[in-house]
Amino acid sequence: MNRASASAVASALRDADSVVIISHVRPDPDTIGSALGLGLGLASLGIAVRCGFSGPEPLPSTLLELPGVELVQSLTMPSAGEVAVAVDAATPSRLGDYEAVFAAADTTVCIDHHVSNPGFGDLDFIDAESDCTAVLVLQVLDELGVGLSADIATCLYAGLVTDTGSFKWARPASFEVAARLLKAGVDGGKWSRVLLDSHPYAWLQMVSQVLGSSVLDETACDGRGLVYGCVNADAMADMSWDESESVIDIVRTAREAEVAAVFKEATEGSWTVSLRSKGAVDLVPIARALGGGGHTRASGYSDTGTADEVVARLRALL
Repeated sequence: MNRASASAVASALRDADSVVIISHVRPDPDTIGSALGLGLGLASLGIAVRCGFSGPEPLPSTLLELPGVELVQSLTMPSAGEVAVAVDAATPSRLGDYEAVFAAADTTVCIDHHVSNPGFGDLDFIDAESDCTAVLVLQVLDELGVGLSADIATCLYAGLVTDTGSFKWARPASFEVAARLLKAGVDGGKWSRVLLDSHPYAWLQMVSQVLGSSVLDETACDGRGLVYGCVNADAMADMSWDESESVIDIVRTAREAEVAAVFKEATEGSWTVSLRSKGAVDLVPIARALGGGGHTRASGYSDTGTADEVVARLRALL
């Protein structure tokens, strides 16, 4: 890992002819908010910027409301002198087809907060003690001397409020950052509603179905307990792919289980799996064993097969 400081990253960006910022596949508010916040900041300095993410899934409608979304585009290979920045991606594979765009740049930068990230850039600004990547982007912007506009603050707030579960598991430093962002002009009430408390009516039926068929195994995890549910592709047929992302936050509330899992079928036989722990079980080795990664208490991975097969592979490790 080529450990780098916010100052070193800022120096590389300041000297760039242009910058391409790449979010991870199936983008969430932290990866997009970080990209747009950084992109708007660099643009304010007169640096040419383009942002993008790979994959067939469109940007969730809630994130289309973020300032600077016009920076998101289909990405071509980098030009000479262009710096490529990966934001909130724990591995280069999380960049999907744009991994090649990242690798082809003259200078590559990784900004991330996942403890499982081994580092894959020329400059790796990785801090697992940060609650979100957006906070690290703010440090880079400060080093660049970028003024914190309401638009930039809003993008960064999107990452902060979602990755801390509306501050339920935020570290003290995150509250200080939140206060700064709110003072810069963020409408906290509006964005908490848009990002966390807004779903189509069909979401209620989907959640009811998943919860009704969920399984609790109190013997799993050495008696600490496992609760899990499955969201099949049919249940998501009338909704955007991202509507299944919040189900884990409901399933994890079962007090009898230390670990919670939600299996989400994107297309038939293709699954993404969200894992959550209350703290006694480190999820990173489990997710890594299945090809993924993340944090001690929040990790994930992808798998293929029938619902029974993907569930069985996880349960064999617990």
